[in-house]
Amino acid sequence: MSRRRVLGALAALALALPASHAADVARGAKIYALHCASCHGATGVSVMPTAPNFARSERMLQPDVQLLMAIKAGRAAMPAYAGVLPDRDIYDVIAYMRTLRR
Repeated sequence: MSRRRVLGALAALALALPASHAADVARGAKIYALHCASCHGATGVSVMPTAPNFARSERMLQPDVQLLMAIKAGRAAMPAYAGVLPDRDIYDVIAYMRTLRR
């Protein structure tokens, strides 16, 4: 396949893919306050003994997609957010959670 065809195919693919969005930290903060702060604390310092502390957690070293899957699946006392929050909202929350690291 010629280089021109490959570039043309890549351009067509890029146009066909949905546009990505930059995460909205302010929106994520509002969603976090509503769904997460009661257990994980308003500042990311957990108020429940078993909840991860986002202000000082190795958990936040994980890639966004891994955090997305964990939030969607839930664990122990944390409910699953699959079907409750769309992926875009969860990515906004993750972006906000990353601002809590000290």
